[in-house]
Amino acid sequence: MAQRDVFDWLSLMTHFRVITALIAGSIVFGSEQATADRHGACDKALSTPEINLCSERAWQTADAKLNAIFADVIDAIKKSDQEKPYDPDSWEKALRASQRAWIAFRDADCKGFVPMSWTNGTGSTSAVLGCMTAKTEIRTKELSAIIGSD
Repeated sequence: MAQRDVFDWLSLMTHFRVITALIAGSIVFGSEQATADRHGACDKALSTPEINLCSERAWQTADAKLNAIFADVIDAIKKSDQEKPYDPDSWEKALRASQRAWIAFRDADCKGFVPMSWTNGTGSTSAVLGCMTAKTEIRTKELSAIIGSD
């Protein structure tokens, strides 16, 4: 076999392996996605990938609600007619600083501390996402109270 033929064969095999891996990955992910979708509310998720997928969905839902409430609170603050140091600009600046500090705390606690008790076991991803979801839901309620929304 000529050197060029060997190179072409190796290149073809490399491409074949990559394509096979991509197809296999999409089949595995697709079946997990289908299983989680079939269960709807994720109440029957059994495998670690299914549980993680459901935990990720719960976290994304909680985060979206928090972002919406945060925007509502900012809008309400901007309509305030208080004077310094309680004016809208000062209040918004304080809220944004508070939110950044809260995010740092949430991430340090959920992503840094919580996995320690799991020693990186299969449940650690779900535990981290569960922690983030719970803290995000609490923060959403705290911010909702500012504008009297539930």
